[in-house]
Amino acid sequence: MNTSTEPATLPLPPVTGGWREGDPVGRRSWVTLDGPLPLEAGGALPGVRIAYETWGRLAPDGSNAVLVLHALTGDSHVAGPAGPGHPTGGWWDALLGPGRALDTTRWFVVAPNVLGGCQGSTGPSSARPGGGRWGPAFPYLTQRDQVAAEAALADALGIARWAAVIGGSMGGMRALEWAVGRPERTGSLLVLACPAASSAEQIAWGAVQIAAIRSDPAWQGGRYHDAPAGGGPHRGLGIARRIAHVTYRSEPELGARFGREPQPGGHPWQGGRYQVESYLDHHAEKLVRRFDAGSYVTLTEAMNGHDVGRGRGGAAAALGRVRMPALVAAVDSDRLYPPAQQAELAAAMPGADRLRTIESPYGHDGFLIETAQVGGLIEELLTAPAAPRP
Repeated sequence: MNTSTEPATLPLPPVTGGWREGDPVGRRSWVTLDGPLPLEAGGALPGVRIAYETWGRLAPDGSNAVLVLHALTGDSHVAGPAGPGHPTGGWWDALLGPGRALDTTRWFVVAPNVLGGCQGSTGPSSARPGGGRWGPAFPYLTQRDQVAAEAALADALGIARWAAVIGGSMGGMRALEWAVGRPERTGSLLVLACPAASSAEQIAWGAVQIAAIRSDPAWQGGRYHDAPAGGGPHRGLGIARRIAHVTYRSEPELGARFGREPQPGGHPWQGGRYQVESYLDHHAEKLVRRFDAGSYVTLTEAMNGHDVGRGRGGAAAALGRVRMPALVAAVDSDRLYPPAQQAELAAAMPGADRLRTIESPYGHDGFLIETAQVGGLIEELLTAPAAPRP
């Protein structure tokens, strides 16, 4: 049975859209951790590799390194075209390069693929020490585990302290963990469109997406990685993507773009689709060809567990450690992580002066789309006086 969400005229999607050994390397490099990575929830993860990309040149004293952290379905490919090894073009391509906000003639920019991801870093689709794929045996991760792996990457690159740590959405959660858990290694901070802790509603959205994937018969309890092309849990992953994408955009934007219009040539009363349905189908079809369902579950669970105040006396006490120069920005139309959550962050951080607002009709995705405004924030951060080294 064809479990793909793609039209029948297209090839079946691979069982996982994640990068696998033997695939083109592209711009990636790797660091392998020296030993097992201790995990916050208990146990340790052996054989950890982190894929990453860099731009620019590291200064002799290591003072010009900037860490850029991607969101849920992003990867290390911040800039550059799609091509062998990279299924999509850079997700912040307009912001990185000579003369741009992340000016590679000045800054050494590092972007890792998150631990638990599927574009080169160790995750559920990766080979497990001893043979086979991790699959359902892959452990529960938290943002603190992911940041611990990123800290090991920094050590391997000879970076004792980042000039700046920048992240939005899930990447913003990790950026917060850097600033709170490793303030001595975080020179400045830019957090976009994320909360101090995931709320009940945000956990609920994530839980529904996880349930969609796990309810797909092709999920096979997470043991699907050796299935043939078309045999992965593509229906479940596609539904999860559709749900998520609605939360990523705003109701006014969807109304203005699509309204109630049917897709040309197929009225819903005769078995066709509304234009907005076709739009969601399109994004689902793209994701199943470039992402892994197991990674989607692992990373969504980590996002649901996000709480920067856990074990630190609460969020306010934890954020009180953020004394380095910090900018916090909200997207005014974001209904997934509403601006009130970023206002709380800005108010609690001694290093942040006030909340910045990205004006956008696009909802949560505005932090990816409104590159001119985000670029202005990056330039403001990188031109601010550096915090003294501790």
